[in-house]
Amino acid sequence: MPAEEEQFLPSLSLPDTPRDTLRVVDYEGNQTLIMNAIRDENGEMVAHDRITASYVTARFRNVAERHGKVDIAFDVRVPAQMLDSRWQLRLNPDMYVLQDSIRLEPVIITGAAYRKAQLRGYQQYQRFLDSIVTDTTLFINKHDLEIFIERNLPVLYALKQDTTFVSDEQFASMYGVTEQEAIDHYTYGMLVRWNRRRAAMKDKMFNKYVKAPLVSEGIRLDTVIRSDNGDFIYTYVQTVNTTPRLRKVDIRLCGDIREQGKRIYTIPRSEPLTFYISSIAGLADNTEKYRLTVISRTVQANTACYIEFRQGKADIVPTLGNNPVEIGRIKENIRGLLVNDTFQLDSMTISSFASPEGSVSANEALCGRRAAAAGDYFSLYVRRVRDSLAREGGVFMDLDGGGAHTRRTQDIRFRSRSGGENWQALDALVAEDQTLTEAAKTFYRQASALKDLDFREKNLSRQPWYIYLREHLYPRLRVVKFDFYLHRRNMIRDTIHTTELDTVYMRGVQLIRDREYKEALERLLPYRDYNTAVAFLALDRNASALEILQTLPKSAGTDYLTAIALSRQGDERGAVEHYLHACSQDRSFVHRGNLDPEISAFIRKYGLNDE
Repeated sequence: MPAEEEQFLPSLSLPDTPRDTLRVVDYEGNQTLIMNAIRDENGEMVAHDRITASYVTARFRNVAERHGKVDIAFDVRVPAQMLDSRWQLRLNPDMYVLQDSIRLEPVIITGAAYRKAQLRGYQQYQRFLDSIVTDTTLFINKHDLEIFIERNLPVLYALKQDTTFVSDEQFASMYGVTEQEAIDHYTYGMLVRWNRRRAAMKDKMFNKYVKAPLVSEGIRLDTVIRSDNGDFIYTYVQTVNTTPRLRKVDIRLCGDIREQGKRIYTIPRSEPLTFYISSIAGLADNTEKYRLTVISRTVQANTACYIEFRQGKADIVPTLGNNPVEIGRIKENIRGLLVNDTFQLDSMTISSFASPEGSVSANEALCGRRAAAAGDYFSLYVRRVRDSLAREGGVFMDLDGGGAHTRRTQDIRFRSRSGGENWQALDALVAEDQTLTEAAKTFYRQASALKDLDFREKNLSRQPWYIYLREHLYPRLRVVKFDFYLHRRNMIRDTIHTTELDTVYMRGVQLIRDREYKEALERLLPYRDYNTAVAFLALDRNASALEILQTLPKSAGTDYLTAIALSRQGDERGAVEHYLHACSQDRSFVHRGNLDPEISAFIRKYGLNDE
């Protein structure tokens, strides 16, 4: 900071320890009680002041929007007594955003005794599941089955120690009974039926033993801590996408208290916790920006067309090849300029270019003749259009007494020139061509270094790929270029200066207000001004924002933005100094400071706004 500016900043003596810890209960400093209750002698839950089942607090009621999102955070505190109880607390947060309400994921806080009973029910259910037999071979009277086989089927019994595979069909053909029939005969059917009945009772027994099932789906678990006095503190964080119209978010909670799955108390819907959203977008400067534009009286435009000529000839044949399309396009351009209300056509320069085959001198002369032929052809067309426009304009009376006369268009000057062999265009075509090999392109680049154009063309003609140049690239070199020279109608001075709204810049400012910070920065980056710094801060690119702010004239706005950037970088003293300096210039920043968490933390910590 320059020395001449330091004298305007107050000298601060920051205490070694903060004046408060920034642990805010809510915006007004009050706790939001969910329920005070106790069980009476009849087992009913009644209101009472002795036990606080839980209460909800918000650390900060002013939350900052960053990157188009904002985190809504609140704490659910449950006293230590609750942790040893037989209760389970279920809270359902509802979020109100603009005209919509959204049921958020629930918070379930389970007491130790409640959880113990839950687990005991699961243990009983597991013992029931363990009693269900899954190995059906246990129901077979293997001893009697073996005696039966030994007495009646000695050949089969002999296979007891034999690993030879015998199919069920072979077994039936040998002994007149299938293996499955023998097994079924010696299976305890009553035990099988009893086991099946137990398996079918799974759901019924689950409901019998598990009164309060464990809940694991759809539960939020952000941060859970234990306070010094043993209280249970659950921090709930919900991220919300912001919109330009979003100024606040309300959170209301309802729920119930359960004991062994039975609801014993209903928690009514609470008063809303209101979170006020602050956005860097609110600091954008909406002042319209204008840019200076220099308008010249004379304007130049150009176009090119591919007019085909017969070999060695210079006369234009309108029906040859693609000439009808190309000539029609140029005529359309010329007519458009002749009837233009803003510009008036003064002159045209027509240049003709040739491909390199043949001698340079012959091509130069041929190009000159072709340019002259094109000039004559289109000059005739211009005269026809002028006559047509004159007839359309008709006869008008001169009010100064000059009598009647026909409207005339200004004469247009035509100039023709030879462009010669079009090597420059050939260089570009060869470079971007996808058919020529890299070796061919390398040879072409080496040949292009030759100053003698005839010798250069001769070297190329010896290559096997030269025919490709002649048939596919050379025709694209034979162009006729048109340069149009115009001036603005009714403009006498060579240049005038005017201002117009900078629509690109204003679009960037609007994108900041719409929370589209990346797109805003793309448009504002070339300007490197106050709003560019706002866009950088919105994207948390604080060093880049500071770099710009240090180059801008000092103002309340730049000081406030600097305070935010320095706060994020950990420069506490610098942040406080710039904030106080901003408030001394513009008292509205006293209120604004309470909205931005980076600044409100210092306000509470040092009592900056106590006055």
